[in-house]
Amino acid sequence: MNATKGANKILFMNTLSFTFCFAAWLINGILVTFLADNQVFSWTSVEIGWLIGIPVLTGAIFRLPVGILTDKLGGKPVFVALLLMCAVPMYLLSYANGFWSYALCSLGFGIIGASFAVGIAFTSIWFPKEKQGIALGIFGAGNAGAAITTLVGPKLLYYLTDGKTNLDGWRDMPRIYAAFLVLMAIVFYFATKNKKPASSTKNLAGMLQPLKSIRVWRFGLYYFLVFGCFVAFAGWLVPYYTNVYTLDLATAGFLASCFSLPSGVIRAFGGWLSDKFGARKVMYWVLGSSVFFSAALIIPKMDIYASGKGIMAKSPGVVTGVTSSYIEVEGVKYPFNAKTDELATVDDGFHVFPVKETWQQAIVKKGDIVKKQQLIAEGKTHIFFQANLWIFSIIAIIIGSIWGIGKAAVYKHIPDYFPEEVGVVGGMVGVLGGLGGFFCPIIFGYLLAGTGLWSSCWILMLFLSAVCLIWMHRVVQKMADKATPQLVNKFEKQ
Repeated sequence: MNATKGANKILFMNTLSFTFCFAAWLINGILVTFLADNQVFSWTSVEIGWLIGIPVLTGAIFRLPVGILTDKLGGKPVFVALLLMCAVPMYLLSYANGFWSYALCSLGFGIIGASFAVGIAFTSIWFPKEKQGIALGIFGAGNAGAAITTLVGPKLLYYLTDGKTNLDGWRDMPRIYAAFLVLMAIVFYFATKNKKPASSTKNLAGMLQPLKSIRVWRFGLYYFLVFGCFVAFAGWLVPYYTNVYTLDLATAGFLASCFSLPSGVIRAFGGWLSDKFGARKVMYWVLGSSVFFSAALIIPKMDIYASGKGIMAKSPGVVTGVTSSYIEVEGVKYPFNAKTDELATVDDGFHVFPVKETWQQAIVKKGDIVKKQQLIAEGKTHIFFQANLWIFSIIAIIIGSIWGIGKAAVYKHIPDYFPEEVGVVGGMVGVLGGLGGFFCPIIFGYLLAGTGLWSSCWILMLFLSAVCLIWMHRVVQKMADKATPQLVNKFEKQ
């Protein structure tokens, strides 16, 4: 990659470090679930939700101050300090003996999520503008750390607890993670050299000046969707699979990893697409696809019985016969469909679309007197929609990958518009994205409680995707109205 000398090495170290950081940041999704399921701690569902969300929240909030420090001091000292600082509460987590001690440690190591703001700023400064999209995309592939914890975490806990016979062995897991953070800090210190942007000479007020731009907050909303919702579903899909498809925890964790891993890896491809075709075009495709696939996933798995087409008497008279296939009134036979058992084992097959069965059921008996147009057999309809597991999983992987491309496209905009304030702007956008990872599971919970449908979380995805798409399109339309015809094709960078 054509860039400043040593840039590729810096990119590799940033990506590797961020992968470790992301894996550590999301440790509670696996560890808290394990501790609660095995009754190591008698936490309520509310306490479990907070323990899973606290690291995500602190990691999001600290992205802005950490981004400012990176612009001011350079990426090397900030990254090393962050790794060492967060290793301490990660290690202390092994001594937690209740909710508050666990929450306090989670509050501390959660700051590791701010490593994204460091890596974005420290990566972009080493690459020219035309290469920053793919460089930042490759760095962002460190999101795959989520899949590492989701995939390896359950097996590691099973091993450390001797097959769940020694549950206190869970305490070695945060110690191992802390050791890896310290090791990464040492490697990063000796393998990289520092570099600061020209804006490092500005005062705090000057560095925060770009945050007055509405463009920053628009980018933040995009990132709330493509990153925040990605983080939210990385954890939410595990209970989704266990509840909707009655899968065991290991299988649910594997399928959740299949959602997380491609989304992280494909981010590099998203950076390349943004460099080649422009971030605006990529975001149009990302948001439009997000709307489509979110709408497809809204329909829940369902087994519905409803009223169907009945049969009415064509003339008055006395019912002279009722069998399993017809009703006779004064010599006139009214044939009807009897109920079968064809849907009894329907869930055992593979169905893409809803399947149905319709039948009629007699509501009169022999000797009854009926009037003209009186209902003599009521209609019944049985509709079954499988929401097939494999189709759902594939679409979930697709939408996760689309968001991965979108993450790269969002951050391609930042060095284009704020080349000397990438840390500050990237930090603020990262804050908003991280907040999505914290708030979305809470909203998912309320939607589930209010509707009783697990698929209701996709309603929020549809709404967010549509808002982002409409807002972006309105901005483009306003620019088109103001621009001359010769500039119409230069909107990519706005």
